[in-house]
Amino acid sequence: MDASESPLSTSPSQPPSLSPQRHFYLAVDRLQFKMETLLGLLGMAGRRPCLPMIVCCSTRDELDAVCSNLSSLSSYVSVSPLYSDLSEVDRAEVLDKFRQATMTWNRLGRGEEAEREADQEQKSHIVVVTDACLPLPGTVEVPLCACMLINYGLPTKKETYMRRMTACLSADGIVISMVVGGEVVVLKNLEENSGLVIAEMPINIFEMI
Repeated sequence: MDASESPLSTSPSQPPSLSPQRHFYLAVDRLQFKMETLLGLLGMAGRRPCLPMIVCCSTRDELDAVCSNLSSLSSYVSVSPLYSDLSEVDRAEVLDKFRQATMTWNRLGRGEEAEREADQEQKSHIVVVTDACLPLPGTVEVPLCACMLINYGLPTKKETYMRRMTACLSADGIVISMVVGGEVVVLKNLEENSGLVIAEMPINIFEMI
């Protein structure tokens, strides 16, 4: 099996306590409702203290729009954009801050005791990133290991979908791909080409985290 596909499979060496990554789609009727739907989704997920999440965008314009709109959730969500023009120092700070968030999430029993922690540790943490700015394989940058990866911009190629997972998602993480109108065809192609089953997002999605 190609190494790029390994994150999608459950290998014999994978700890039995970890379930495979789970893949879902969230259908949006019209493009103008997409941002509103994302804010509703993150508004619910973000209330899980310390939850580490990543939103992947296809373009810089999408990233800017997402970051601007997420400011409305700032009371309980911390947002860090990964821009292509960030300095190395600033980029390293964003990546380190997110890794600290994942460590806090794991230390607190996946958020169950987070309310006992200081206020600055209570916020969920989101990194918003484009494909050009994902952590690079074969470098000192290690995967971010988010509990939830949201594809705000649906990738059109299997390689891009897998690249996002490899760079961003924990072994038992959840992928939610937002799908608008004609993108259903793109989603089906991704599903067929990758051998995945991408199911409709269940109402109890946050109980699975």
